[in-house]
Amino acid sequence: MKILWGSPLPPTRSGVSDYAVELLGELGKNARVRVLAPPEGVQRDLWTLGNGVEIVKTDTAPEVDEVSLIHLGNNPHHAWLLDRLRGPKTVAVLHDLVLHHLLVEAADGDGVFLETGLREAHGKAGTVLARARRLGLAGSIDPFFFPARAAFMGSVKGVIVHSRWGERAMAREFPNLPRTRVGLAVGDPGKVVRAAERGRLGILPDELVLMHIGFLTPEKGLEHILTGVAAAKRMGLPVRLLLIGEGRGGEDVRNAAAAVGIESSVRTTGWVEPEAFPAIPAAADVGIVLRTPSAGETSAAAVRFMAAGTPVAVSGLRQFIEWPEEAAPRITPGASAPAELARLLANAHAGGKAWELRRRAARATYEENHRPADVARAIVAFLEDV
Repeated sequence: MKILWGSPLPPTRSGVSDYAVELLGELGKNARVRVLAPPEGVQRDLWTLGNGVEIVKTDTAPEVDEVSLIHLGNNPHHAWLLDRLRGPKTVAVLHDLVLHHLLVEAADGDGVFLETGLREAHGKAGTVLARARRLGLAGSIDPFFFPARAAFMGSVKGVIVHSRWGERAMAREFPNLPRTRVGLAVGDPGKVVRAAERGRLGILPDELVLMHIGFLTPEKGLEHILTGVAAAKRMGLPVRLLLIGEGRGGEDVRNAAAAVGIESSVRTTGWVEPEAFPAIPAAADVGIVLRTPSAGETSAAAVRFMAAGTPVAVSGLRQFIEWPEEAAPRITPGASAPAELARLLANAHAGGKAWELRRRAARATYEENHRPADVARAIVAFLEDV
């Protein structure tokens, strides 16, 4: 099997960039892999990914016997790959099931392109929506009703998704398109020592740590998470919210935390060295990944918590409820979310055998579905079938 891979790569700050680095070396053990250099360039230390994986120029054409494996996400980092979807041997990997924002970014003011894409995907309703956008009328929830998948899938020979929910959505919309589901690959942090990770982050022994990877935004449950932490503190729990990584919106988080009286209980680490990052989720008592509405993404952050043996609270909808509840306890979207989070933190603080079973379930879920070696083999097997 020969593969021409197209996706964002570091230094682009995206989850798909990290995914690529963690999977490509394993994929190189199972196929000959060439990787397209994104237009913005490639981080210097990635030019040698190992196992024969080669980075080639952005405009490199696929060879006659080479499959183009093109990764799509709902952001502009993937726009440079769209022309390649028309290639003769192309398989798409959908990291999001909503591609509306990608279509808007690719159109970049070209109303005709946008209208054509939305019409292909949603018929007359798509045409009306595109014309409304040209008049400056757009609702924040529009993308989730008009995901625009069909604007990109017309020529591909197969599609790879990361969830059963995504698999069902593709089967309904494209019943004749070959498809498969593989886990979202995340690098294995190996055997981590929780106490050591907590010590390195300056976490006190009696602190109850709720961890979020990246800065909080309204879409990631900012209000519910901060309100839940405030409720837990009023219950007498020694809880701290720890935000790992960099991102925009830090001032918004601080202001919101101050509004509910927990500013001193929220801490950010800033950028973390890639070598240290995989083990850090082990320092948490509970991880948190809330997304409402969801673009159908399988959260790499949630998988990282499970890889480190840390239970992760997730939104109780769609693809998130496919993980076992023991590993990924659900938070109901809506008004009850803060109370549910506070109760979950109380259970984590109580610890005991029940919480240890959750830790084991988290690690087991990672090992069963998300190890890069297993995912690489599954991808190659699907490409051979296609």
